[in-house]
Amino acid sequence: MSIRRIIVFFLLLGTLTPCQASIEGPQLAQIHRSLEAMLRNQTAGLPGKVSFTLGAIDTRLSLAPCPAAEAFVPPGARLWGNVSVGVRCSGVNAWTIYVPVSVRIVSGVVVAAHALTQGQKLELADMMVQEADLGQLPGAVITDPSQALGRIATLGIAPGQPLRQDLLRSPPVIQQGQSVTLRSQGAGFRVSAEGKAVNNAAEGQIAQVRTPSGYTVSGIARLGGIVDIK
Repeated sequence: MSIRRIIVFFLLLGTLTPCQASIEGPQLAQIHRSLEAMLRNQTAGLPGKVSFTLGAIDTRLSLAPCPAAEAFVPPGARLWGNVSVGVRCSGVNAWTIYVPVSVRIVSGVVVAAHALTQGQKLELADMMVQEADLGQLPGAVITDPSQALGRIATLGIAPGQPLRQDLLRSPPVIQQGQSVTLRSQGAGFRVSAEGKAVNNAAEGQIAQVRTPSGYTVSGIARLGGIVDIK
């Protein structure tokens, strides 16, 4: 091949572009409808005001026609913040694509009204409610002041910081050394005995109790100095 022909060959390569299939307009609209319907259904029970924005779909993708595209949430994903959701088509010409979605959940969040110290028992005056996007916060945030009322801060909490379940603990209903009532009941029987608590325990936690005979038993701590033995 002459140098002139080689030059012409490469010039032609530079001017030609490969034929690229693309998603047709009706198919793209169908995918959008499937995604929007799924997102409305999946976020219907979430607290606060929910809105979502679909990310761009690569229209250069070559997808076989699909009579009923199905949108789905991948296992382990949650519809908060930025997430990828899927759209799939079953059948002979099956395909699956993933689309970025931004989900905003604006709701009231309980925050510290002022600095809280470690070990402080929370009162209503220690809390206030502010609107925030739950998608930008950890999943354990508290949205109702009653969920934090009477609980104890496990760490120092700065003013305006959202309160989380892992930053608070329930106060003990059983104190170490306290006299408690051991209770056991079932079908047709109910027995009780006295003992001394070996440890502190909050409502629903495991409490260890020493009986007058010297045995140590475990049960579920309840209000009123009661320990339920199963």
